[in-house]
Amino acid sequence: MVKKLFSLLNREWRGLHEAAILIALFTFLSQIVALFRDRLLAHSFGASGTLDIYYAAFRIPDFVFAIVGSFMSALVIIPILTKYAMESDEHAQKFLNGVFTFFFFVLLVVSAGLFFAIPWLTPFLFPSFEGQALNELVLVTRILLLSPILFSLSNLLGSVTQMLHKFLALSIAPVLYNLGIIVGAIFFYPAFGLVGLAGGVVLGAFLHFFVHFFVSSRNGFSLMASLRPSFSDIGEVIRVSLPRTIGLSVNQVALSALVVLAARMSEGSVTVFNFALNLQSVPLALIGVSYATAAFPALSRHFASDEMGKFIEQIIRAAKSIIFWSLPALVLLIVLRAQIVRVILGSGSFDWTATRLTAATLALFTLSIVMQSLGLLFVRGFYATGDNKIPLIANTLSAVIIILGGYGLLVWFEHSVFLQDFITALFRVESLSGAEVLMLPLAYSIGMFFNTLLLVYLFRKRFGSILSPLKKTLIQGLFSALMAGIVAYEFLEVFGLYLNLDTFWGIFLQGLAGGVAGLFAWWCILELMNNTDIKEVRAALFNKFWKSGVVVPEREEI
Repeated sequence: MVKKLFSLLNREWRGLHEAAILIALFTFLSQIVALFRDRLLAHSFGASGTLDIYYAAFRIPDFVFAIVGSFMSALVIIPILTKYAMESDEHAQKFLNGVFTFFFFVLLVVSAGLFFAIPWLTPFLFPSFEGQALNELVLVTRILLLSPILFSLSNLLGSVTQMLHKFLALSIAPVLYNLGIIVGAIFFYPAFGLVGLAGGVVLGAFLHFFVHFFVSSRNGFSLMASLRPSFSDIGEVIRVSLPRTIGLSVNQVALSALVVLAARMSEGSVTVFNFALNLQSVPLALIGVSYATAAFPALSRHFASDEMGKFIEQIIRAAKSIIFWSLPALVLLIVLRAQIVRVILGSGSFDWTATRLTAATLALFTLSIVMQSLGLLFVRGFYATGDNKIPLIANTLSAVIIILGGYGLLVWFEHSVFLQDFITALFRVESLSGAEVLMLPLAYSIGMFFNTLLLVYLFRKRFGSILSPLKKTLIQGLFSALMAGIVAYEFLEVFGLYLNLDTFWGIFLQGLAGGVAGLFAWWCILELMNNTDIKEVRAALFNKFWKSGVVVPEREEI
């Protein structure tokens, strides 16, 4: 059994849809585990000050990962590593050793410095935390400083697993990370409090690293300190990474700014914001991350081989797939938002007010899910060409819009009775305190729309029009998704008449009926339209999992 598992971890997956479906399946499993994690936290603590501290403690470690760990990102390492691997495995290993030695040292120095600076940084970033809450925030943040070190090393080895098309290892690592957090919540927290929760995060980060370490080492790659690293290689990594690192840093600054604003609102606002952000990350990970990750190695190879026709074709095919899946996800998430939040989070200490606010916040995040998913693809498209300036410009401008938009919308909401009445009525949170938190996801979605539209415009300007092949997918996808939303809503209304909506199973069955009916309607409408995208996906599923021998149209290796 163990031997078979190790063999599966070492298996190659080369077809675009096959790799994307594999990544999506395990991403779905990871998100299920993550949702169980969030339900466990919501049940135990509710939208409370305890979880506000827990989520706020991630801000500094996440920023460290963005400014240092991102230098070892697969987006940067894979094109360079692939070039060396084409020469020999020895050259590729030497490159890995040099990058590991330099950036691991930098990570240790930065983390050590922040360890001592955190007591001065946290009161500045989160002035609303005082006394014991501030002391706990400092302690938990210090423990979480281990996670960016482990994730950075995991990313470096993850570049190897992606280059070798070992997508199962890449896919299972997030599952192990979330399992570590659950272990911390169930077993460590009762004995150690918030320190135990932080310990679970560190455990999960270690497991995330270990699976990449195992697969890489089985294929002849490892991390070893180099006494004479190639500073020309390190310089190239820095040159390529620096714009992306700055871009990721400003994204972290934008998210941190929204969390800081949430911390100044009513207690539990940070928790509501983070729970909704986690929920909207499920379709983003299943669709945007899966297809963008699966397409990236091929994009890098096609551009390096000067196969521009195949490069553009790969972008178009991945974009069509993202639009195909993300449009129904957007509509159904908005229609089913209340059922989703009540089923996943609505238990124990997570009260009705927090449930309604989280559902409304989720809907506003979801508005940009298509744009976020496409943005991930086009960023990878630019990185595959070695162009890191355009993603930097787009990320920086969108981060500025998010920060200014968050503050501006919050001020407008506080001073405009019309806006308060409109937003609270639209998302059914009338008379609830803390509704101002809805301005934060709205600002985020506006920033994401701007980000992706700018990326698409600049990509089109450089490589020519790519929109014409997407029109049919967009029109058919939008129509079928809207019809699916209408069907799902009607089923919610009908089943609501016969089910006890005050119980878990009543809400679950209502949401399940609406979701299944909506998806069935979506599928049938696309079949009636003779949609080519759904044929391609169906063929890929049967070809891989049922061995039917059906050939995927325009099938191309990654």
